[in-house]
Amino acid sequence: MRVLSVEMRDFRTYARAEARLGEGLTVVHGANGAGKSNLLEALYFGCTARSPRTRNERELVRFGAQATRVAVRLLDGVQNHELTVGYGGVAGSPRAEKRMTADGAPVERLLDVPSRPLLSVFMPDRLELVKGPPSLRRAHLDQFIAAVWPTRVETRREYSRVLAQRNALLGRIRAGRASEATLATWDRKLARQALALRADRDQAVALLAAPFADRAAQLGCNGDLSLDYRPRSRASEEEAFLAELRERLAGDLERGFSGHGPHRDELAIVREERELRVYGSQGEQRLALLALLLAERAVLAQARQRTPLMLLDDVMSELDAERRELLARELSTGGQSVIATTDLAHVPGAGDASVTRLRVSVGAILQEAIAA
Repeated sequence: MRVLSVEMRDFRTYARAEARLGEGLTVVHGANGAGKSNLLEALYFGCTARSPRTRNERELVRFGAQATRVAVRLLDGVQNHELTVGYGGVAGSPRAEKRMTADGAPVERLLDVPSRPLLSVFMPDRLELVKGPPSLRRAHLDQFIAAVWPTRVETRREYSRVLAQRNALLGRIRAGRASEATLATWDRKLARQALALRADRDQAVALLAAPFADRAAQLGCNGDLSLDYRPRSRASEEEAFLAELRERLAGDLERGFSGHGPHRDELAIVREERELRVYGSQGEQRLALLALLLAERAVLAQARQRTPLMLLDDVMSELDAERRELLARELSTGGQSVIATTDLAHVPGAGDASVTRLRVSVGAILQEAIAA
């Protein structure tokens, strides 16, 4: 699976623009504010229908325009595919809508499209994954599980559905409109899905543990870094989980929602028994995030025989020359990568004939020819 190109219309600073990607490394360069991050965001948006930078999708629409559209063209073996995402106002309606297609057919979720490429993105804002709240790391781990084992995405969805039903019932019991006896059915369903979700997360972290430690060491992280999955429950069977729920029922009724289960788990990045989110510098946190993304890339390449497209924004400027070489060597092992930089000298091999170079100025993308 390879991304051939992305076409943007009224996306951020681009009125109309197209970028063609190389088979391996594509380097996007230009001045600050030229639109490099916007190009990477468009690639991500066109493949997932989500932005890695904002939840307010109105920000994606170019100022003065009513709607935006991104089309990503793909090659899977000998088959060509196209994904499109449109967002904005619709004639006769005051509301903004999102419209997605795969090979011309409307779809509800691009994440369910078989021809969609896997993606991994590094942007400065993503440091929140390391130093932010546990909910971000839980969500990221669940996304990784869905990428490695697509059929297991239902486990997380079913757990969320059952949790919402139990929370609604707690609210009715608290208000005197239902009996505590009615909790038994939902508690058992919650226990079953909670144990399945925890098992998925345990297995995923076990897969990532060695690749993460290796890449953290290769990138020169200080000390030995490791991933520490910390489930809220230690129950190994349904009855034990049910007992934990009963012990906490009074607190759940007082709050009106469930305070125990995988929705409260933590995935910590640890060095010498200390969490990096608290005791690590921003530079160390950046390296840890990069090591995690590279570890996920390696696991997915082996497990799915599909290497994710890596989108790396402003990563080289914070690395010294040795770490830049190490990163470039890791990326050269296969798959596509797009690196955005203000300085070509920061990207080892940027002048090689095998590298695709795109020069970005405000609203425009120029494909550069590299002299042989």
